[in-house]
Order: sequence, then structure tokens, then C-alpha cells
Amino acid sequence: MKGLSIELGAYNAMLWRTAIGLLIAIALFLWKRTRWPRARVIRLHVWRGVLTSLMAFLFFWGLAYVPLAEAIGLSFIAPLIALYLAAVLLGERIGDKAVLASVIGFAGALVIVGGRWSGEYGADVGKGIIAILLSAVLYAYNLILQRQQALVAEPVEIAFFQNATMLTVYAGLAPWLAVVPALHQLPSLAGAAVLGMTSLLLLSWAYARAEANILIPVEYTAFIWAVLFGWLVFAETVTLATLGGTALIVVGCFIAARQKAGPVQHIETTAL
Repeated sequence: MKGLSIELGAYNAMLWRTAIGLLIAIALFLWKRTRWPRARVIRLHVWRGVLTSLMAFLFFWGLAYVPLAEAIGLSFIAPLIALYLAAVLLGERIGDKAVLASVIGFAGALVIVGGRWSGEYGADVGKGIIAILLSAVLYAYNLILQRQQALVAEPVEIAFFQNATMLTVYAGLAPWLAVVPALHQLPSLAGAAVLGMTSLLLLSWAYARAEANILIPVEYTAFIWAVLFGWLVFAETVTLATLGGTALIVVGCFIAARQKAGPVQHIETTAL
């Protein structure tokens, strides 16, 4: 998706990936003979689909200008933001450990951003960082919706409605922004759609069966893959500031996840 966002732009990369993803989701929906959900569940599906549309666009737009490892590291602040969103939306109490975790995580984000701005960077890297941080805020809210959704719907149903809603949102801008991809870009788009669909199905299955204190630490392995693929595919180097800042964010999330009774235990993680 980073390569496609650079070649096609984030909007077109998301538009065509989602279109292919919807075709896969429709086939799975019909194959599984999934029942049509109730109106209140559909409203939840649609609301999360709209949120994910903006969240994913911001992330992949920013990813075109920010190295993979730094983008993933910055996105790790989402579970910490989710603590406060859960307090506001679900009325859950914020404990002392949550406050400490937030301070440590925020310091980590500052280290990553400060390291990037104190070194070499492109003209648009600042906008890319802001886009990824905004995406992380939406992602935090998405964590709350994800758990609610997983408890009332099966993975195939979630995948179908999410792709259908996202495509509807993106298609609204198609007359002005859509560009037909070249033939050589279709395999990459199809691959991104298949990977995204597989990830969504697997994680949707996991959300209803595992607690956050199990899933959240697993998500941090994404940083390892971001470093590896960023280096192999885009020749990106990882700075000490990125490593240190990400370590602080991870420590903060571990502290938050180990509260005896906190919002993180009711929230699960998901993929873009």
C-alpha cells in the first residue's frame, strides 16, 4: 500500500483496493449464506466503515511520506488514546497506571517526531506525520467500535459491510479524483486486497475470543515487519530516535494493558 500510495495516490490506492476487496467479501458472504443483520447492527457496521474510510486514507497518505517503521511506531499511541475515549464514551475510570502509560507513550511519540524533524526529511514529512497521528486518534475510536462489532457479527459479515461502506464513501469522490490503474498495478492492488481481507477476517475472529492483554503485545510485532520491509523494499533506515520512541510507546501500552480493571481489557486491535 505504501508503493501504491506513491504511484497512484492514497485515494486511488484505497478506492481500487476496496473495490477488489468488496468482490471477495461478496463471494464469501454468499458462500457462507450469512443472514442479513438487524438494523442496529447495520448502523454499527456503516458507522465503523465511514470511520475506517477516513482513518485508512490518512494513514496511507501519510505513509507515502513517512518511513514504514516511524509510521507504525506513531500508530502505537492509539491504544493509549483509546483509554481516554473509553472513559468518555463508556464511562470507565482512568487509573493512575493509565495516566503514567499515557505520559510515557506521549513522550515516545515526541521522541520519534523530534528525531525526524531534527534530521533529514522531505518537504511533506511534517504533513505525513500529522496525518498518521490523526489516523491514530480515529484508530483509537475504531478499537472501541471493533470490540462492539465483533460481539454481534461474524467476520465475513464485518468484512462485507466494511468494504461496502468504504467503497461507497470513496466512490462519492470518484468523478473528480478516480484514475484507472495501469495493468501492471493490478497484481499489487489484488495482493493488497487479499492481504487486507485475510487480516480483517483473522483479527475479527480473534477479537471475540481473546482479551486485549493477549492481543495488544502481539500487535507490536508489526514494528519488526515495518523495519524489515521498509529496509528491503524502500531502502529506509531506522534511526535511534525511532527505536527509542517506539520502545517508550510499547512500555506505556504494556503498563496500560496490565491494569486490573481498565478500558484496554475491553478493547481489541485491528488492521488498516
